[in-house]
Amino acid sequence: MEKKNIDDFSPECLPVNVLAPPPPPPPPVKSRRQSSVSTATRDSWDRMFDEAHGADVLIHTDNNGLIYAHSNVIGMASDVIKGMMKQDKRKPNRKSISILGVPHDAVRVFIRFLYSSCYEKQDMEDFGMHLLVLSHVYVVPHLKRLCESQFENFLLNKENVIDVFQLALLCDAPRLGLICHRMILKSFEEVSTSEGWEAMKQSHPGLKKELLRSVAYELNILKQRNRKQKEMQIYSQLYEAMEAFVHICRDGCREIGPTKIETSHVSCGFQACNGLEKLLKHLAVCKLRSIPGGCSHCKRMWQLLELHSRICVDSEQCKVPLCSNLKERVKKQSRKDEKRWKLLVKNVLNTKRIGGSKFFLQAIDVTL
Repeated sequence: MEKKNIDDFSPECLPVNVLAPPPPPPPPVKSRRQSSVSTATRDSWDRMFDEAHGADVLIHTDNNGLIYAHSNVIGMASDVIKGMMKQDKRKPNRKSISILGVPHDAVRVFIRFLYSSCYEKQDMEDFGMHLLVLSHVYVVPHLKRLCESQFENFLLNKENVIDVFQLALLCDAPRLGLICHRMILKSFEEVSTSEGWEAMKQSHPGLKKELLRSVAYELNILKQRNRKQKEMQIYSQLYEAMEAFVHICRDGCREIGPTKIETSHVSCGFQACNGLEKLLKHLAVCKLRSIPGGCSHCKRMWQLLELHSRICVDSEQCKVPLCSNLKERVKKQSRKDEKRWKLLVKNVLNTKRIGGSKFFLQAIDVTL
């Protein structure tokens, strides 16, 4: 099997868009306890491995370790191991293969799994990454899915996420890689101080560069999202102000309009009414209102009145002050100002698409 180097992965291998929907659920993994095989049968397979009675395969591991196994069992569980045994023609009655590069105990847990699909919880915690590599190299899909599930649900943390992410890329585990990638972006400040990050900087600088690019991309998306939310909040407030305008001038409210609420603690249902009433009262008495740039409060009020006039569908009957006059005035504005106002009106109305009919009904039905 061709071995992959992590530096061979292009940027497209990295799942950049963290705003995408969550990954689909992994294929179901049947654990030992879900199996229909009896406990006695599974114990027999474990005992067969432990006692190595009739074993005809010798597995060499690191530090001169030896594991005895049965060729029929491990060959049926892994076609790669079966091919390795066929290549060993030195002793017809005793095959010999080598599984190097991982701890001896990890290999032993791996071979035991080939017998009975069983593992101990502590073994998975100690050798999860080694088992993921072995399951990929020797093509044991059931164990590979199990390792991915264990990391996703239990074993993945900020200290090992960099190492697991690199293994996910090497072992063709895209779902696990995506989960690691999201954890890295979410907790980058802590992850970037881990030992795994420091090791990756030295061994795979290209991958570090791509992760930093992803972090910058995510921060940019987050800034855009926050800016969009603030804009939507402003547009929503403007829409509520337009509704409150019609309400005050048609129905009246606390102090302004044909009907007044005499009880101060009674709410009219429009949060913007109190502020608009203050602005309207200020506009009526302010001596600087007609001076260009004279009063910021009056300027804000004029802008709100103009926005209302652009949204109102029947200015002739509308009771909002200066609605029809302002509608005539906007016809004389420059194209640049007209374009800017049209965009504002569109955004304001889009924030309340569902409730928009309420405002238009109020704007049309203005007879007292």
